[in-house]
Amino acid sequence: MTNEPSHKSIVKTPVESPKKSLVPRIIVFVLFLVALAFGLWMFGDSLSLGSLATREAELRQYQANYPVLVYGIALLIYVTVTGLSLPGAAGLTLLFGWYFGFWRGLVLVSFASTTGATLAFFLSRYLFRDTIQNRFGDRLAAFNKSLEQEGAFYLFTLRLIPAVPFFVINVVMGLTPIRPRTYWWVSQLGMLPGTAVFVYAGSSVPNLTTLAEKGVGGILTPQLIVAFVLLGIFPLIVKKVMQRLRSASTQNTFQV
Repeated sequence: MTNEPSHKSIVKTPVESPKKSLVPRIIVFVLFLVALAFGLWMFGDSLSLGSLATREAELRQYQANYPVLVYGIALLIYVTVTGLSLPGAAGLTLLFGWYFGFWRGLVLVSFASTTGATLAFFLSRYLFRDTIQNRFGDRLAAFNKSLEQEGAFYLFTLRLIPAVPFFVINVVMGLTPIRPRTYWWVSQLGMLPGTAVFVYAGSSVPNLTTLAEKGVGGILTPQLIVAFVLLGIFPLIVKKVMQRLRSASTQNTFQV
């Protein structure tokens, strides 16, 4: 009795080509961009600083009446802006600091910025790999080399010292072998000092009318200037501490 191959072993399941599998995701992404553009076109003027200043009391009352809805909308807006690498994240941080206060604004912006950065990370890794590879290929090689030498501390340093724009870090890191979980918590810690300073700056705004009339100069208090100076010094201090810890660890290894 001969053992003939079964029908299941002969028939091969058709494998969807990578290009076809990308089509639905690209369509969804394009539709999202169209909806976002339409929203900005319809409501962009009402979101200007001057317009918000005239409705400040109304906005405060709306937050008191619908706190969960307000926090949800704010979170979605911030994640969208940072996830799609749109301009305006710094302005939103100041605005949320004014609107929610320091501590609540800090928690909201911290988690929203990390979520948005991780979204950009995933878009880079799974949707726009070829495009980003062609555009940032030279930086990718440098990122990979530094990651091999310093590990996650390299990403932490980049977050502290914004010599490279954050959107570049987000998309290029998506093409490195770093794990998403590691990327998340390192970004959360690395962006926290800068987030705290900008949220504090926003919370120092007495009202939007003052900001609209006097600009940023109207909120530059001595305490805020000190905070920005400390933000510039802090990365250097961290780097020196890490260098000493590594040096001490190396010496202990050789002594053993």
